[in-house]
Amino acid sequence: MRDFSLQSYQSLISAFLKEGRSFQTFEEFITHPNQGKTIVMRHDVDELAWNALKMAQLEHSLGVRATYFFRIVKQSNVPEVIRQIVALGHEVGYHYEDLALAEGDMEKAVRSFERNLDYFRQFYAVRSVCMHGSSTSKYDNRLLWNEHSLSEYGLVGEPYLSVDFEKVFYLTDTGYAWDGGKFATRDIVSSPFDLKFHSTHQIVECIESGGFPDKALILAHTLWTDNRFQWLWLHFREFLRNNLKLMAKKNPVVARFYKGLVESYWKK
Repeated sequence: MRDFSLQSYQSLISAFLKEGRSFQTFEEFITHPNQGKTIVMRHDVDELAWNALKMAQLEHSLGVRATYFFRIVKQSNVPEVIRQIVALGHEVGYHYEDLALAEGDMEKAVRSFERNLDYFRQFYAVRSVCMHGSSTSKYDNRLLWNEHSLSEYGLVGEPYLSVDFEKVFYLTDTGYAWDGGKFATRDIVSSPFDLKFHSTHQIVECIESGGFPDKALILAHTLWTDNRFQWLWLHFREFLRNNLKLMAKKNPVVARFYKGLVESYWKK
C-alpha cells in the first residue's frame, strides 16, 4: 500500500474505528468535548481542493465527520467543493493568513479577515479558524489575536490557541511525512508525548497495540491521493520544497529565491 494514498488514509480511520474511538469536529471538541477516546481530524486545504472533497467523501462513507479549513486563494477556495463538503456533514472553517498578506499592517489585516470570514460564512456558519503558516513571511498570522479576540467574531476556537497540547496529542503530516517537524516553520506545538512516526502504517500499529494517546488532533493536508502520477509528482515536489525550506533557514539568498517561487505559485 502506497502511503499518503486514500487507501492508506482509510486504513488509519478504520483502525481508530475498530478500536472504538469517537470522532468530533474541531468545533464540537472545543464546545462539547467527549470524555472518552477522541480523535479530531483536521484538514488544512492549502491547495488541491478536489483532493479534499475525495477525503471528505471517504470519511462520510465511514461515518466520520472532520473539519476542513479553507484558504482564500483560488487553489483552495473552490465554492463547489466547499458546498459539497458541507453537504456531507463536515465542519468548514477559515484558514486565515491575513497578517502575512497585509505585510504586517494590522488594520488592513483585520479588514481582510472580517471580509474573508464573512465570505466563508456564505457556505457554513463558521465558528473556528486556523492560521496558515505562511512560511516565507516574517509575520505570524496568530499575532492578530494580540489585539483582538475570537469571541469578537463569534468564534469558539483556533487549534494553536484553544487546545491544551499537554493533554491532547498533536500529529501532523507537514512535509509529506509524519515526522517532518524539521521542515515546519510554525506548525509546531510543545508537547510531553514521546511518540514519533514516519509512516501511516506505524500509526496503525500503535493504535492496534493500544499505545495511541486517548485524545488527539490530527492534521492531514490534502496531498493524499490515489492518482499515481499526482502521488509521484507530489513526493518529488515536497522533497525539493522541504530541502529548499531547510536551506532557506540558513542562507538569505536561498530564502529570497524560495520566497519568490512560493509567491509566484500562489499568484498563478
